[in-house]
Amino acid sequence: MAEAMSGLRTFLRQLYYGHSTKAQIFRYALLAFDLITIGYFIVSSVIDPYRIHHELDYSIAVVLTLDFTARLIASARPGRYIISFTSFADVVVIMSLVAPAFLENFAFLRVVRMLRLMRSYHLLKELRSSSKWFRSNEEILQSTVNLAVFIFVVTALVFVVEDDRNPNINNYLDALYFTVTTLTTTGFGDITMTDSVGRLMTVLIMIFGVALFLRLVQTIFRPTKVYAPCPDCGLSRHDPDAVHCKHCGKTINIPTEGAWD
Repeated sequence: MAEAMSGLRTFLRQLYYGHSTKAQIFRYALLAFDLITIGYFIVSSVIDPYRIHHELDYSIAVVLTLDFTARLIASARPGRYIISFTSFADVVVIMSLVAPAFLENFAFLRVVRMLRLMRSYHLLKELRSSSKWFRSNEEILQSTVNLAVFIFVVTALVFVVEDDRNPNINNYLDALYFTVTTLTTTGFGDITMTDSVGRLMTVLIMIFGVALFLRLVQTIFRPTKVYAPCPDCGLSRHDPDAVHCKHCGKTINIPTEGAWD
């Protein structure tokens, strides 16, 4: 039994952390599944927010449970893995998918399912090791993922809180529209919060969300810089073709391939 478990652990570690072609294909397949499930959670909330049948939810829960168990077995430190935030998010999402079999399909379940977006960070880790283009644009892509996670989680909260309170918010798309117009300070006014809880939530989005939103957008659209710390003043980011540090004038050596697009 112990030998079989050891062999299974070795096999799973090769799949989840190995560098073979088979391992990379397997991880990309998992990433594709993550993206599909995220899309399903969002689309299902828009087109059918009050589903009665949950067969697809249960099927996804089975796959996520198998993936979670395999990661736990393959982990070098199972105890540390089980208390990680990503692990916690997976457990919560799995519970939210099977809960309707035992309880009512409470609206808050739609919020915790958005935690599946946290799996997007595994995509970043995988691409960092396999894509040179990704490494050169990592900061922009990370900010894009952070922005997507933030927007969709806040949208889920808006939808849950206001679905039964606000006649103008009837589905996830309405909540997304309100969230984006609030974060961008556009505020068209066609969807407004009329209850105290909704207005308090809007104030929190304005105070904390707008600052984070603008920061992430600035990171995405600002000119591309490369990480090359100056040996004198420590300035860490420079233009890709920089020869001297813009802060102190020190000559810096940025590795290049000899040409820039």
